[in-house]
Amino acid sequence: MSWPYENTAPFCSSGSIACGKAAVSAEALAARFAVSSRTIYRDIASLQSIGAPIRGESGVGYQLEQGYFLPRLHFDAEEMEAIMLDMRHLIARKGGGLGDAAERETGKVAAALGREASEQFRHLNILVATRQREEDLLAERWGGLVPHAIRKRSVLDLVYFSLDGRESRRCVHPLGLPQFDEVWLLAAWCEIAEDFRNFRLDRIKAAAVTGARFRQIPKQRFQDYLASL
Repeated sequence: MSWPYENTAPFCSSGSIACGKAAVSAEALAARFAVSSRTIYRDIASLQSIGAPIRGESGVGYQLEQGYFLPRLHFDAEEMEAIMLDMRHLIARKGGGLGDAAERETGKVAAALGREASEQFRHLNILVATRQREEDLLAERWGGLVPHAIRKRSVLDLVYFSLDGRESRRCVHPLGLPQFDEVWLLAAWCEIAEDFRNFRLDRIKAAAVTGARFRQIPKQRFQDYLASL
């Protein structure tokens, strides 16, 4: 969910939903957390479905009954190890642009677990080690632009060097960031080839957002790309 995990105080104290005061609109919540109103509606429905006492409706606003606490997150030992392994893997492999996000997420998960479980989570005996490779350093240049373009469905103008040294310019619809072996890839729909193409992040020479956005079209979506592998 998109709510802050401040579980040591009543949920209303985070400023997200008014407790015993005037209702807060979905638009105000969306602006507060930099998400869409649609996300707020979805998350409100999810919270209500697990019993959170939220009153209100779309177009009117929402109120949370005073004194309500969100339950703490709870993971068993194997689940905590799996989460930490994933986070440390992303932190070690920065080429996909998710290392910084993984570090922030580690802190948020730890804070939501409570003091004792948080200490256990932070000090799990799990190590992910990887050697620094030139390919990762080159790929890291696009760690901000490419994920953002995927989220926003922004068409990208790429200058790309193939493995045989040929340079080409492509207009692509960025779909996802698969990782195969030691290489981060941009999975995309190529307008020139009219088909799916993989672009190694470390071999992208230049990339820019064109200003155009693409739609989710059957047979051109990420799930269609996965089905084609």
